[in-house]
Amino acid sequence: MQLHVINPRVFLRNNRLIALFAVTFICIFLLTPCVGISSDLSSRISDRSGELLADGNDTAKDSNGPTMIMSYSKEKFVINPIASFAYFVPLISPTLVDNISSVNNDQQVGIISHKIIADSKSFHVACEFEILGSGFHMNTFDSAEMIATHTDELKKGETMANMLDFIKFDGDGFGIVEVKGTITGSTMIVTEVDIQFNTRDHKSPVTIGLYDIKPKDGEYKYENRSNEVVARVNTLSFKKTKKTPRMGIKVASISDTGESEGFFSGLKGTIANLFIKPTKVDKLGNTTMLEFGYALLQKNTTFTFPKAKNIKERKIVEIDHIQK
Repeated sequence: MQLHVINPRVFLRNNRLIALFAVTFICIFLLTPCVGISSDLSSRISDRSGELLADGNDTAKDSNGPTMIMSYSKEKFVINPIASFAYFVPLISPTLVDNISSVNNDQQVGIISHKIIADSKSFHVACEFEILGSGFHMNTFDSAEMIATHTDELKKGETMANMLDFIKFDGDGFGIVEVKGTITGSTMIVTEVDIQFNTRDHKSPVTIGLYDIKPKDGEYKYENRSNEVVARVNTLSFKKTKKTPRMGIKVASISDTGESEGFFSGLKGTIANLFIKPTKVDKLGNTTMLEFGYALLQKNTTFTFPKAKNIKERKIVEIDHIQK
């Protein structure tokens, strides 16, 4: 923070300025401990001039969700807590989700560029973002509700395949939010928003857990799950639709739980992209992602998420506590 230098002569002549300076100093002193960035993260991004910190809010007490602040600039880098950026997950979830962060999580996200290509009929916006810091943030999906949501889609005795278990943001990386849409006269409508997590040759920090369930005595139960895998996500896609909204997923690799990624996991990911079906998402979440895309199109400096109705109380856990 910069303090303006006060002219010594004016300072001595005006006692009111002395009092104002004293009050300001005390306020700064009292508020300094409340700054919500760890010293480790601060040291990693100290070379960014003009850096700002997003004004977070208590989503448990607020009537809305967190607010993302966008600078669209590397020089004026604005960082947002990873939980704010990832708030779209509980919004798109058709079930209750746990909201989990690792102890001392210092992951932050900033929108660092804005490019637009448009003609008389369509537009394409690309906004790069950077994830900084260490730790993980994840949302786990309520298994009973997930099973209930998909039961009606299956034929009798059919296996419930590729059930979503969790979405996890682990570590740092670079990505791009792509916004596509149409132009009719002066009206611009967002029709698709894609979030790509693996730009600049950086491995995506986003993974999802998947599992299958075969019916036992005619019932689908989470404890009877099998074929548990972890897929590294490259892209999530949202489209404007009048039907039940679905999220498209493209993965980089698929590995068995607990196994490291290698050539064959990448090959399985490539093959899986030919068969992975878009998963159902909540209408509010899908609409919100399109609205977020419109905010990026307009180059708005802030975007406030609506309140997620399916999110559980936030949990803080040790990194080794969850092996996913």
